Formats: sequence, C-alpha cells, structure tokens
Amino acid sequence: MKNEQQNISILIDCDNVSYKYAEDIFNDIAKYGTVNIRRAYGNWKDKKLIGWEKLLQQYNIQPIQQFAYTQGKNATDIAMIIDIMDLLYTKDLKGVALVTSDSDFTPIVTRILANGLRVYGYGEEKTPSAFTNACSQFIYVENLSTKTPIEKTEEPNNSVQEEYSSTKGYKGRHYDIKKDAKLKKFIINAVHQTSEDNDWSDLKDIGLYIKQNSSFSPINHGFNKLGDLIKALELFDVAYANDRLTMLIREKVEKDCKIGNLKDFEF
Repeated sequence: MKNEQQNISILIDCDNVSYKYAEDIFNDIAKYGTVNIRRAYGNWKDKKLIGWEKLLQQYNIQPIQQFAYTQGKNATDIAMIIDIMDLLYTKDLKGVALVTSDSDFTPIVTRILANGLRVYGYGEEKTPSAFTNACSQFIYVENLSTKTPIEKTEEPNNSVQEEYSSTKGYKGRHYDIKKDAKLKKFIINAVHQTSEDNDWSDLKDIGLYIKQNSSFSPINHGFNKLGDLIKALELFDVAYANDRLTMLIREKVEKDCKIGNLKDFEF
C-alpha cells in the first residue's frame, strides 16, 4: 500500500471537518504518496475558519475563497467538484484525498474511481455511510487522532453491542475487538479468499484483497497496522518467513464465525 512515487492531491472541505485533525490527516496521507496539490475551500471571511487559516502556511495549503452568494447553497461543494474534474484531466495523479464529512461528494468519488484513481476519504464521525463506503479507503478522523482522547457528545451507552454494530464504524472507548462478530467474519473471509492450498495466507495478499474490495481501514478499529489487528482477534495462527519479512496467517481449527462475502460488510 505504500508508494512514495504516487502523486496525490488533497482537497479539504473546511466547513465540514475540524482543523484540529489536520496534523494527523497529513501524517496519514503521506504513507500513500507525495501530496503535491493541497487546497482548502471555504469562506475565509468567516471567523469559524480561523483555525484552518492559521494552518495554511504550516502545511503549504492553497486557500480557495468561496463566498456564500446565496443562502442555502454550498458554493464550497461546487468549487471542489469543478476542481476535481479539472485535476482528473490536467494532472498525472494516482489518488485524491477528500477531507469532508459531506455525503454530497459521493457521486464525484464514483467518477474519480472510474478514472482508475484511488480515493482516500477523511471525515468526522457524522459522515454518512454512503460516502464512506464509496471511497477506496475511509478513515474517521476521531480514530486517527493520537493527541487527545475521543469525546462523544451523546449520552454513554451501556450496550456495547449497539456501539460496534453501527454502520459508521466509529468504535468508541469501550469497543472490544474480540466481540465484533461483523469484523471477524470480514477478516476470516479475506483470509480464506487469499489462502494457498496449505491454508496459509500472506498478509500482503490479505491487505491487497481488502484494499480492492472495501473501504476498510484498521485505524477505525484502533490499530495502525492490519497485522496487529489480526493478531488481536486471536482467531488465527501466525507464522513468519523470509527472516520475518513475510507474515503468514491461517485460521485456527476452532471456528466460531461463519464465512460471509466481503462485499456484505460495510466499514
């Protein structure tokens, strides 16, 4: 998944994502390529964007001014979509990062994917599933943040099952990965789909299969690496080859999950 030669553009909808996640977003997207186009959209006369304004120079972001000419119309969305279409035909890109929590961008994600580019989505917990599922990979910025604990605005829920059965993928503080039946089915299916005749799967093959078939990210489940997430589930035997450069995965004999289709599980 790591390719430092990939050219990536990042477009930020400042109206829909807080500036406090900027550092974590740029640190994460750097894993996938060189971010050589950086644009942030919004009405810079609005005091609500002062946080983003202070970060423009630090991250070499080009501000794109959008005035609210008509009440109820989102000029930012329109400007971003126009620029995306322009980038598709004028720049040699391998990926587009969209920082937004707005589902209105779902159709343009489909259009970008049709051009053979990957779409990296970053948004807050409120992001509708239509947009998160459309992206090649989507990360909830609350889970990405490493500086401050996640604070949920709603009342605490004593039912952990309700938390991790949410289609949003945001897990909260009390999330227990070993009790996430949906996630276990998802990973087991990926291992089975990539296993050799000896039942062992290469972690790289598992990651590629997941990458090609879903918007899943281990970050949304509390792990930076897929291998660490798989080991935490305690459902698999793990072995190493090639001087520990290759991690091999095999489901344990005790099976407590039924196998499903990878496309059936949304993250």
